[in-house]
Amino acid sequence: MLHHDAAPLRVLYLGGTGTISTSCVRLSVEAGMHVATINRGRNEKDRSLPDGVEALIADVADDAALSAAIGDRTFDAVVNFLSYDADDARRMVSLFGSRTRQYVHISSASIYAKPVWQSPITESTPTAPNPHLPYATAKWRAEQALQDAHVTQGFPVTVVRPSHTYDDANPPLPGGWTVVDRIARGAEVPVHGDGTSLWTLTHAEDFAQGLVGLLGNPRAVGETFTITGSDVYTWDQIYTIVAEALGVAPRLVHVASELYPLVAPGWFWSGEVLGDIGHSAVFDTTKIRTFVPGFAPRLTFHRAASRMVAWRRDHPDTTTADADTEAVLDRIVGAYHAARDVYAAWRAS
Repeated sequence: MLHHDAAPLRVLYLGGTGTISTSCVRLSVEAGMHVATINRGRNEKDRSLPDGVEALIADVADDAALSAAIGDRTFDAVVNFLSYDADDARRMVSLFGSRTRQYVHISSASIYAKPVWQSPITESTPTAPNPHLPYATAKWRAEQALQDAHVTQGFPVTVVRPSHTYDDANPPLPGGWTVVDRIARGAEVPVHGDGTSLWTLTHAEDFAQGLVGLLGNPRAVGETFTITGSDVYTWDQIYTIVAEALGVAPRLVHVASELYPLVAPGWFWSGEVLGDIGHSAVFDTTKIRTFVPGFAPRLTFHRAASRMVAWRRDHPDTTTADADTEAVLDRIVGAYHAARDVYAAWRAS
């Protein structure tokens, strides 16, 4: 039987040490909730969890291991950061249908149909499969499965759609720390399009305000929320802010979005460029502010960039450049120069 409302909320996080989930766990503990996490016990980014968190170890993709780790416990809220497709969503319905009052599915704002037909984006903006981004399509199908379970079985789902959410250990740049390293050493960095499309960035600590504020609220069951900050920049500004935090001038080259999948087929960010970040994305956060009146994002990207640079200084082992990503970025920059040379030759002929 689920425990009484007067007691502290019991919350289970599937995940708990990732880019977004770590901040949510910390804020849940600060709010006085009883928090458990379940994952494989890996923490590659050195993100620390607060004292008092019950860490359960299991592969969430293994039904037997997951059930054994949870036992016969029930929770006021289950928050799943590790669910990516419809089959998995249906597994969660089966496992948690009688174990929780609220199941929070972390979806993605990348499921909004692109190009967006109106701005700002709201929860009622049409969603659709994304042919350029299998991840977004899978998230879209997972939402459909959970909404169907809510309608037909009363499954207590709350859907949350983050947009581009980052933390100090994970910079929001296509290519991550490898791009930061290129900026720091003065190498050229490719920027999709002409660098002027608008993009919304949200620090995980700000996202956590919205998510944690929804936990335990029965009115949020059956609802969908986009949770983002109000930090909107052009991509040129995003790269330039990182460069300023590093104390250097950026060397940006503008590359047509359509060129990315031709030069770097199979690279995740190539699909992102065409299917998501190549489009302007500005969000209306009225709904989350209505349900969580205290939701008030505080971190601008200028401040966050300085924190990321400090993190890079203090964690050199986990913020180094990746050779494979470096090679991809070199190819994209090389394609830009090759196209420019062909154009210059044509103009001179």
